[in-house]
Formats: sequence, structure tokens, C-alpha cells
Amino acid sequence: MVDVSIHEAGNHLALVTDQGILRFHAIWLRDNAGDAETRDPGNGQRLIALRDITPDTRIQTAELRNGLLQVTFSPEGKTVDYGLGWLLANAYDQPHHGARGWTADEIETWDSALNDSVPSAGFEAVSTNPAVKHAWLADVARYGFGKLTGGPIEDQALMKVVNLFGFVRETNYGRHFEVRTEVNPTNLAYTGLGLQAHTDNPYRDPVPTVQVLYCLESSAAGGENMVVDGFRAALRLRDENPAWFDVLSRYCARFEYAGSEGVVLRSRRPMIELAPDGELIAVRFNNRSAAAITDVPFEDMGTYYEAYRRLGEIIDDPAMEVTFRLEPGECFLVDNTRVLHARKAYSGTGTRWLQGCYADKDGLLSTLAALQSAHPEAAE
Repeated sequence: MVDVSIHEAGNHLALVTDQGILRFHAIWLRDNAGDAETRDPGNGQRLIALRDITPDTRIQTAELRNGLLQVTFSPEGKTVDYGLGWLLANAYDQPHHGARGWTADEIETWDSALNDSVPSAGFEAVSTNPAVKHAWLADVARYGFGKLTGGPIEDQALMKVVNLFGFVRETNYGRHFEVRTEVNPTNLAYTGLGLQAHTDNPYRDPVPTVQVLYCLESSAAGGENMVVDGFRAALRLRDENPAWFDVLSRYCARFEYAGSEGVVLRSRRPMIELAPDGELIAVRFNNRSAAAITDVPFEDMGTYYEAYRRLGEIIDDPAMEVTFRLEPGECFLVDNTRVLHARKAYSGTGTRWLQGCYADKDGLLSTLAALQSAHPEAAE
């Protein structure tokens, strides 16, 4: 049973639903009208600006008809239909998250227990089956990383992976980069040394939001890949000591890269980034690229370093790690705003050759949403 009533001389209406009472302001309803005069029927883009809607907009009448809410606005005299399902999906009259560091419902944080169920799919199936592709992309969005197996063993095969969901983001490293031992490397990633779990390129603004690493050769001993959920690490820090979480999210760190001729990249961002309403939206952690921290007041610098040290200890905790070895034709991608990746040291004998590139998460999420819209059965 759904009922509707008008309040405060048309300032807002109230729907009585199974979810409780949901209120909607007149100006919000008018701004979100979906009629052909307000939004383009083809692309859904808004055809009017807020300045075209009088601030005196009120609800003149509101009634329910055949699953639709029909609203007439004054002084325009304009009548607009709203689907009840759409209103319920976009209702804003409900409790909002209060805890700093909350995460969206579609995000699932994890630790080493995920070793038993690493998000994975076959390259051929993802390339040809919309249901498999949807499930794999949904896992990547939920967990922040995912593997593909059974891919082609050929130079720049990783481009075929990116083509599944988006576009390559070219950087000073090129459209792609080689990850194997080099003499006099410009980056420690090109040596056989083990690397602490980190996010890539925190010195960029904006940072690349997706990284792909694709294995072409793997006969050297060691070199296993590791991933750590930066969101779980940040929330563990918050639960241990809220003041530490607060100082790393309140003040900016600085990052810099100047390892190549003609390249000096710098950024200023917090290690733990929150949206204005407290949502946890990004983690940046890369000791190799950390510059001098100068944006923390003297009286908070001691606490900042305590928090920085403890976050690193949590990230290094084996209980946080998911570890796997990539074989030729296998790859993984990570949400570079969330999941830290690392590599065990490997020997100088044998070969280890990976290729990497960057892409952006908006392409991945767009492909996921479009796939679900075009093939809703793939989401089931």
C-alpha cells in the first residue's frame, strides 16, 4: 500500500511505503522531471538549468495512478509522472552514514581469507559471454581486483584486456611498460627486489585508477604477486585508534617522481581520502615515492608519524595479504585507488617478464553498468 500527501503548502510531499515515510521536496522533484521538455529522450541529459525553474515552485496536486506518481507543479501548471520504483531507488529522506570511513554497499573489504576465492575468470569466457563478463567486472568492482587466466601469450596482449572494459591511459612510461630486470633501472619495479605493497603513481594528479599487469614469461624462482585491501587496512587503523585514522585523512601527504629525464611529477593528497560525508574513497601508500611531509602542523606531526608507521605495519601484516603467482597468459588488474599490490623478490636465474599499463575506473564501471542495463539477465 502506497499513499501520498502534500505538506507545508506544497513545499514537499510524503509517500507512505513499505520502506516507511519518504519525503520529496517540490524543487527536487521538478529538477528531476523526466519529461521530454526537461530531459532529452535520446540521451537523458537535462535540457534546462536550475535558473529556468522558479524558486517558488510548489506541489499543486499529487496522486497515484497505475504505479505512477502524478505531480502538478505551480506556478507552471506542469504535470509530470514519476515511477514509484525510481522514487524509491532515489529516495534521500533516510538515515545517512555517520561513521567516518564508511564504504558503499557494493564494496566488500577483505583480508587473507580471500586467498581461497580470488576473483578470477577465463579470458575467452569474459571475451565472449556477457554473463561471465558481467560477473567478473562486478567482482572487480566489489573487491577492487581480479585475475584473468588463459589469455594469449603475445606482446601487448594486455591491450586486449583493457579493450574488454575501457581505454588505456598513456603516461610518461608510454601506453604500456615492461616489468623485468634491467641494468640501471629508472624504477625499482624493474629490478628483482621485493616491493612493499603500494598504490601506483600517487605522484600523479589525477592518479591512474586501474592498473593491469600481464605475464608473458615466468620461470624465475619467486616473484609471486600480492594484493592488500587498502580499505580494510584503513578501517583496521580506524578501529584501533580513531585519532590515527583522523590525522592521515585530515592532512595531505606529498608524493614525487623525478626518475626520468624531463619528468617531475608531484601531488599533494591524503594517504586516506574521505568524501565530505565521510565515505572512504581512496588510499595512497607508496614509500618509494613519498616526499617530505610539510602540510602537518608541528603539534600533530608526532601523531602523524605514529599513524603512518602503524598503517604500514597493518599493510605488511601477512593476515592482510592475498598471494598468487602469475603464469604466462595470466594477468590481474587492481583498483589503484584502493588495492595495494606487491611482489616477492625473485632470483636472477630464469625469466620473469610482465607488461603493465594503466586505465581508468570510470570506463570499467561504465561497461559494467551498460552491460547490466543491456543484459539484465547477466546480472542474475
